Amino acid sequence: MTTVVKQKSDVMLNYLRPKMKFPSVWCPGCGNGIVMGAFIRAINKLGYDRNNMAVVSGIGCTSRMPAYMDFSSLHTTHGRALPYATGVKFARPDMKVAVITGDGDALAIGGNHFIHACRRNIDITAVLINNYIYGMTGGQGSPTTPSGAFSTTTPYGNVEKHFDACNLAIGAGATFVGRATVYHYPQLEKMIMQAMEHKGFSLVEVVSNCHTYFGRLNRRGDASAMLKEFKENAVNITKAKTMTPEELENKYVIGTLYVNDDKTEFCDEYHKLMDVAQKRKK
Repeated sequence: MTTVVKQKSDVMLNYLRPKMKFPSVWCPGCGNGIVMGAFIRAINKLGYDRNNMAVVSGIGCTSRMPAYMDFSSLHTTHGRALPYATGVKFARPDMKVAVITGDGDALAIGGNHFIHACRRNIDITAVLINNYIYGMTGGQGSPTTPSGAFSTTTPYGNVEKHFDACNLAIGAGATFVGRATVYHYPQLEKMIMQAMEHKGFSLVEVVSNCHTYFGRLNRRGDASAMLKEFKENAVNITKAKTMTPEELENKYVIGTLYVNDDKTEFCDEYHKLMDVAQKRKK
């Protein structure tokens, strides 16, 4: 038993920067730690060389994650993680590239970049941690804050309609789209592995808890209470297809929602064009 625990611990420690970056800025019980554990273990199981892998982020609680992990990391500007990641993939198409982002970072100021990364179908995996609120900057409403929900900028309830990140990604052209929650850890780890192995733009939306702001302002309880809510209200995509819209209201549909292996990848098409251009110059 002691040996097994040590092996599990070593997997995490081998991918972290404990001497430089810890303790983290995350609140106790934050789902970001669960996602980071799933990401590290997924990459370890895939056997990727960390020196040949870039992990990019913008600004926010979730975007601190690449600073804690020992990959080729880029901690960039607010909402611009995907353009930076696109540049990395263009320059080094042999590298594995992942983006860690939040609902505010990806879908508000970064919304246009998100849409066009999906449209291009560039081979990047985006892990979008959705806690329905801006956590780092004070609990403001985000593009995914549910209608009627409270935040520091919607003290009387949110009047806007929220984005469904997965439906948005599918509509914009992403070729792998899945959703998990921080409660459903084994599914999350497996989904990240599938997304990283997929050739094309992949989105893994992770429904997570911000009990400090969203949970408190909406009387959803502490971290354990919010995880229990994810457990009780999550519906697998297979079951969801048999349910009515009324039955699915306030439910979290989880699982692999969409896969398209036929659409060509952007870097591949771009390099074909470069070959044609070079031949014409000769």
